Parts: sequence; structure tokens; C-alpha cells
Amino acid sequence: MGLILHITTRAVWADAKAAGTYHADTLETEGFMHCSTTSQVVSTAGRYFRGQIGLVLLCIVPDRVNSVIRHEQAASGQIFPHIYGPLNLDAVIRVVDFEAGPDGEFILPTGLDDSAARE
Repeated sequence: MGLILHITTRAVWADAKAAGTYHADTLETEGFMHCSTTSQVVSTAGRYFRGQIGLVLLCIVPDRVNSVIRHEQAASGQIFPHIYGPLNLDAVIRVVDFEAGPDGEFILPTGLDDSAARE
């Protein structure tokens, strides 16, 4: 299975590193943390993170995640990975800055593809 990606802010990620585990807001409100595949993350960012600054992508190796991951259908019909529980930090193999360009559009950072999950 390839990488899954989670969008958060640098500040929230810094707090997670200090705490030793990561909990997105949606873990409390929806019972899981939203993630995307590499082919989905740009459209996810455009839809839910437009205009936000200080964003990063957590590059997650699914086989290293201690919590349950379910692939579930969204209203759009697409299947997205959801993490049902806290994210152990050792499952995150890379953290990449993820800022929109001057036109407000996001692009997938270079070097982010499924082969990175095999490092």
C-alpha cells in the first residue's frame, strides 16, 4: 500500500511531536482523522484548506500505523483513508511544507509518490 497523506499545520505538528502522538480535531468530532492518497491530496487541499497558511503534509506509511485504517466512500464517491485513533509518530516518514502558490492553487510537492512508502 502506498503513502497516505494528512494535512495539518506546522504548529499542530510541533505540538504532536512534543506530546508524542498526533490527534487531529476530527478524531474527537467525527471519530477518525481524514487522510488522502497522493492522487487526492491536491483536490482535498483546494476544497478544505484554501487560503490557509503554515500547512504541512504528514507522509504516513499505513503499515506502521498502530490505529485502524479504513478506506471509506465519501459523498463524492471517492474512497479515502481514515485513521480511527491516534497517529503514532513513527508512522510519519516525512513532513513536507504544503503551501498554495500565488494563484491560490496547491500542487503535489516533488518526490511525493508511492515509492516513498518503501523507504
